[in-house]
Amino acid sequence: MAVPDRARRPPPLLLLLLLAGLAHGASAVFVVKDSNGTACIMANFSAHFWTSYETELGSQNASVYLPPSAEVLNSSSCGGNSSDPSLTIAFGRGYSLTLNFTRNATRYQVQVMRFTYNMSDTETFPNASAKGSKSEESITDIRADIDKKYRCVSGTMVHMNDVVILLWDATIQAYLSNSSFSQGETRCRQDIPSPTTAPPAPTTAPPSPTPTAEPTSPSVSRYNVSGANGTCLLASMGLQLNFTYTRKDNMTVIRVLNLNPNHTKAVGSCGPYHVALTLLSEEDFFLTLKFGMNTSASRFFLEGVQLNMTLPDAKDPSFQAANSSLRALQASVGNSYRCNTEERLYVTQAFSLNIFSVWVQAFKVDGDTFGSVEECLLDGNNMLIPIAVGGALAGLVLIVLIAYLIGRKRSHAGYQTI
Repeated sequence: MAVPDRARRPPPLLLLLLLAGLAHGASAVFVVKDSNGTACIMANFSAHFWTSYETELGSQNASVYLPPSAEVLNSSSCGGNSSDPSLTIAFGRGYSLTLNFTRNATRYQVQVMRFTYNMSDTETFPNASAKGSKSEESITDIRADIDKKYRCVSGTMVHMNDVVILLWDATIQAYLSNSSFSQGETRCRQDIPSPTTAPPAPTTAPPSPTPTAEPTSPSVSRYNVSGANGTCLLASMGLQLNFTYTRKDNMTVIRVLNLNPNHTKAVGSCGPYHVALTLLSEEDFFLTLKFGMNTSASRFFLEGVQLNMTLPDAKDPSFQAANSSLRALQASVGNSYRCNTEERLYVTQAFSLNIFSVWVQAFKVDGDTFGSVEECLLDGNNMLIPIAVGGALAGLVLIVLIAYLIGRKRSHAGYQTI
């Protein structure tokens, strides 16, 4: 999966997904004006697009961000008697995103969203069997009250057959009354906190973190990432998130959350020295695992973990934790790393990742089969424990036996023949 360098990266304190590093860039405001120069549509958001396509090697994934160089096309319109307002944003080599609006007496909405992409762009679609332009569209749940802006900090996913679009930090308004965003806003459901119990009575000392109930072990699922040269990552594992944050009532809480494979979409990217697996959960979080290679030692390892999620009950709803200097899950290139013992990776002070029953291989992968296994030290230590206990017991039995024999010999030596 290729991610062009020209892609726009989201602000660091907002919900985001990074498949090719931690850099970020500024977003742009897209404006549609009528013939008198009066604005009728304004939009400001970041977006990431994924799609699958066919090659001679089978189905592959492709990815592209909405770049800061994107522009509003002249085909955009404020609408009229026989047409509805629409915003069309063009970018890259033949890409465009169109938002078609409709309204009733009290509300307006993005009725249809359409994404057009260029299969002839070899940078994004290397070795694609089909060429030319292709379009996908879908209805959306992006809606707001008349004379209010639509606001959604959280990620909003729009599914269009083979295309998935992620919007975040979105501010959108159509049918403007004064050529600017309204002060009032309609928040998306993802940004609205779920009902909580009343906060406890104030105390003189700061409250200690309150952990949530410990969940069961997460389900183990298999993931793979493929590129132009075939599979570059095989992984089988269960993932559990442990994170700490401060709620709006100033209580510090600890949450433990299992990743549910049935509610998760996996995407990724292949490179000569970096491989990334990103898991997009329907529960409003995005987890990226980035593998690197030590070329001199010919070993791969997990070098980076990044979590981005929305916590509606937190003081800062946009939670982000990242670490790009890890050295975990290591094995020789061509071999696989396996560990049955639960491993905990401390990403930041506020976030750690528990990995269960992991089996992973990056870069040099032969089809969909794991290579020779390199066991983790934790599994080796677990084997040493029963061996050590068994050895100690055997030694104890031997000592008792020797003591018994010596004692018996001495007792015989105490008798004299008459």
